[in-house]
Amino acid sequence: MQIKESDWKKFRKKIANWQERYMERLTEEYVQILQSDKPASAKFWELEKRIKKDKKSPGVLIEMRRSTAIENIVILVLDGVITLDELNDFSDDLQETVKSLLEIYKNI
Repeated sequence: MQIKESDWKKFRKKIANWQERYMERLTEEYVQILQSDKPASAKFWELEKRIKKDKKSPGVLIEMRRSTAIENIVILVLDGVITLDELNDFSDDLQETVKSLLEIYKNI
């Protein structure tokens, strides 16, 4: 499904704030890792592993293509970057498509 122009504009406008908020949450989790009672080497390798995994998330780095926007929104919801409530000002069509795709992913 192709995303509507109005939804595409909203998505482009909102994505930076969503990513910034998500990376702030990740940073707080990294601080917890560093403040743990584990040995320095264990903290280092745990943090390195987390950053390597997290930087692949659309919540951190996203390829902005209109053709993949809906799929990216679904992944953002699945990864906890955004909630469905944050899509309330998008079109009903987009919201329903995202909900339908989420149901499919949950059943896989």
